[in-house]
Amino acid sequence: MSGWLELRHLRSLKAIRETGSLVAAAERLHLTQSALSHQIKALETQVGAELFFRRTRPLRLAPAGQMLLELADRILPEVETVEQRLGNLAAGEGGRLHLAIECHSCYQWLLPTMERYREHWPEVEMDLSMGFSFHPLPALVRGDIDMVITSDPDPDLTGIHYAPLFRHEVQLAVPAESPLADRAHLEPEDLIDQTLITYPVCRSRLDVFTRFLDPAGVEPAAVRTSELSVMIAQLVASRRGVTAMPSWALDEHLSRGQIRVCRLGADGLWSTLYAAMREEEAGLPYLTAFVAAARQLTGERLRGIRPVAEGATAAG
Repeated sequence: MSGWLELRHLRSLKAIRETGSLVAAAERLHLTQSALSHQIKALETQVGAELFFRRTRPLRLAPAGQMLLELADRILPEVETVEQRLGNLAAGEGGRLHLAIECHSCYQWLLPTMERYREHWPEVEMDLSMGFSFHPLPALVRGDIDMVITSDPDPDLTGIHYAPLFRHEVQLAVPAESPLADRAHLEPEDLIDQTLITYPVCRSRLDVFTRFLDPAGVEPAAVRTSELSVMIAQLVASRRGVTAMPSWALDEHLSRGQIRVCRLGADGLWSTLYAAMREEEAGLPYLTAFVAAARQLTGERLRGIRPVAEGATAAG
């Protein structure tokens, strides 16, 4: 008897139960009464028992019919959900969006972006991972995740599209009473006698090293790390060191008068933040909608950022 039970049988039994008659069920299923009656009789032959007591009005389930309808009540809702999701996926209205971030201070705008995005794209399955315990861009290429928020495009990895979100200035936060705070801008040599507080990531992923200190051959007096932006700001406020962060991440502490900020270099140290995704999926509507939502929200809420055109590079 293997392979004889089909979804159409379960849908037919459910329609008969809900309408109470073969005539009404056939109309709902867009079948003739004869076709539906034949389908039920063939199913009863396979089962070896009646599914309904036909002398009752409305039709009443026999034990075999009750067993199949219990199966229908379990399976059909799941099938309909998957069918809906597949339809949304085919129309570009649904899919999977598993994000990883390489930016400790991005939570300030990323979580509100995700909330706003869910309001318009509820069928998209979302998840968020920290990209500091693994290498997110290779994971993106493998298909383990679907988008990486990064300021460090990898030119050695192919098949990745980098959609620019915005440009931001990396500024140096110093204690409020620091003599550095009165300078129009700082040069690398100004950090020689400073303790630089950073996130616990390799220095090749920190712009203050790769694009400010290292090209000048300058090392700070010491380097210490902390996981949390708020703790780093508190360390700076208590004169334990200085830190380089995106300007928007420092606003709350600036408003309290605990710290002051300095420009790094005469033109400032600017970086571009990207949403990286696989090239073949870069045009999917639910992915482009997330990029648009991120650009809109950050433009509304983040101080000192600049819009950036497609195709811009990370440096400069």
